Amino acid sequence: SHAPIVAPSLGVISQVAYIWLLLRAFAAGCTALTGIEAISDGVQAFKPPEARNAALTMLTMAIMAMSLFVGISFLATHLHLVPEEAESILSHMTRAVVGRGVIYYWVQTFTMLILFLAANTGYQDFPRLGSFLAHDGFLPRWLQNRGDRLVFSSGILVLALLASGLVIIFQADEIRMLPLYAIGVFVSFTLSQAGMVRLMGKVARVAPGEEVSTGTTTIHYESGWWWKRIVSGVGAGTTFIVLIVLVATKFVEGAWIVVVAIPLLILLFISIRRHYDEVADALSTRGLEESELASVADVVIVPIADVHRGTLRALKYAQRLSRNVRAVSVVTSKEQRERLERRWKRFPETTDNVELVLIPYDFRDILKPLEEYIEYVNDVEYPHQLTTVIIPEFVPSTLPEQLLHNQTANFLRLRLRSHEDIVVIDVPYHI
Repeated sequence: SHAPIVAPSLGVISQVAYIWLLLRAFAAGCTALTGIEAISDGVQAFKPPEARNAALTMLTMAIMAMSLFVGISFLATHLHLVPEEAESILSHMTRAVVGRGVIYYWVQTFTMLILFLAANTGYQDFPRLGSFLAHDGFLPRWLQNRGDRLVFSSGILVLALLASGLVIIFQADEIRMLPLYAIGVFVSFTLSQAGMVRLMGKVARVAPGEEVSTGTTTIHYESGWWWKRIVSGVGAGTTFIVLIVLVATKFVEGAWIVVVAIPLLILLFISIRRHYDEVADALSTRGLEESELASVADVVIVPIADVHRGTLRALKYAQRLSRNVRAVSVVTSKEQRERLERRWKRFPETTDNVELVLIPYDFRDILKPLEEYIEYVNDVEYPHQLTTVIIPEFVPSTLPEQLLHNQTANFLRLRLRSHEDIVVIDVPYHI
């Protein structure tokens, strides 16, 4: 009594498979277009007129790419070449046409150099793009700083770390990484074309001869704005369709990482921009009265563990800032107290005008009583005023030696950073 189960015909299956195969081939072929975004990102690097020279370069690149693509496809088909993991199609085709002579190795060498230059485009464009985003507050500000060689060194280092991480995660399999690159490129294509549609809409509202500043650029009336808007709209729609096809056909091959990463990156950009806006509001002097500024307490606290050249130098420095200087030391034994007092009296010219505060403590954690004393002076004796703490430290000549010293000073500095009205000054003594 059950209804018969009708299996789909082979014709329907073959049609679906053919469409899917066509989409996969289309998506794979679109990766050949990646690289032209380097030109659109680097228009400012061209000689004037920048836009015209960039357009000519892009046209030349497109002609060369299509000629190579059609020629290689024609030869590979007529020579009946089959892709192999151990040898690329280009190598196989060159060997079949000219043999293993000089021309073969010449083609292989230049292929390697072209791939090397292609990998280098990221190091040219990402630091520049990162500097733009950093200037607008969507990435850390230090990404817009140039190094000694007038390049964005920080952006290059960040890209190197991210690229190394991807290579490790994907085990240096470039085929698995291609979908990430292709999807990223077509996302940028779609966004840039959509941005041009919006820009031409603003241009349409500008009167002839008038200029309007948008905060990031200056726009003026252009007679052919409607044609440029149509072209940009068609381009945005086309690249968006390609993007959807790439995501659908390459999703399980790694494209899902981009789908997840892009929203997370947008949230990161927004959070960084929000942080910079909050910092700007907190530091703003709008409506600030000078009477609201915190006054400086007439006291300087110098934590010391012993009397040596470094502490004496810090005490000299402190006495230039205030007449009320207090040297504070935590003593854990009677012998330590007597030794400190004896050494203290050896230098009366420096120590006579300084109050020596000795805090007895039975435990070895000397940071706690020091912090409590500084908090007491700041909160009780000088409330709502800036209290200065000078930390003397000696600096050894080598890094391994530095790891053996000054750890107490470093921990005290970290603890005091959380106090709003305590100012910490370091006085180094190099040995």
